[in-house]
Amino acid sequence: MEQVIAKTEEFVKREMSADSTGHDWFHIDRVRNIALKIHEKEKIGDPFLIELAALLHDISDEKLHSSKEEGEKKLTSFLSLLPLDELKKNQIKEIIETISFKGGNNRNITTAEAAIVQDADRLDAIGAIGIARAFAYGGKKGQPIYDPNINVRTSMTNEEYRKGHSSSINHFYEKLLKLKEKMNTKTGREIAERRHLYMEEFLHEFYNDWNGKHQ
Repeated sequence: MEQVIAKTEEFVKREMSADSTGHDWFHIDRVRNIALKIHEKEKIGDPFLIELAALLHDISDEKLHSSKEEGEKKLTSFLSLLPLDELKKNQIKEIIETISFKGGNNRNITTAEAAIVQDADRLDAIGAIGIARAFAYGGKKGQPIYDPNINVRTSMTNEEYRKGHSSSINHFYEKLLKLKEKMNTKTGREIAERRHLYMEEFLHEFYNDWNGKHQ
């Protein structure tokens, strides 16, 4: 199993090292570490499946590829190289498929492993690092930092979430501030509380600076 993890780490580093959207190797490694921490505290799930799914969770992400099919092909191709039975490969793919936010249109979580990896991924999307990642992703996608004339989208399809017109500040209301209430585990909720508060404080300061209240 250690060899499988090592091979997966090497593959993911190679694939994600040049990413500038906030989905780089360091994001992957943080998600892996948070997921294992949650597993250790919650005492649920298979740690091997949790670690492997955390390492691979962004390989097939459609927002990082020209199409959903391209991402799925890349993940399936790599999994075919691992000495794992089909059950484990399918379990990993199922975890990855169910954890994505997709504009709030994600599938229901059905396993402890998916619950933990989803919490870990969402925790890295909030707090101080989450703020940095939001602006990195928005800049890469050509979105403005903030435009008061762009309304916050209260509901959207997965396609609208991926390609619709928004801003980095709006992304807080369209996704990031919703994540605290969507945590699956007690540990995830505890970590999310502090990170959520930090984002609220940041937004308060942002609007003060935007409106010139500190001058």
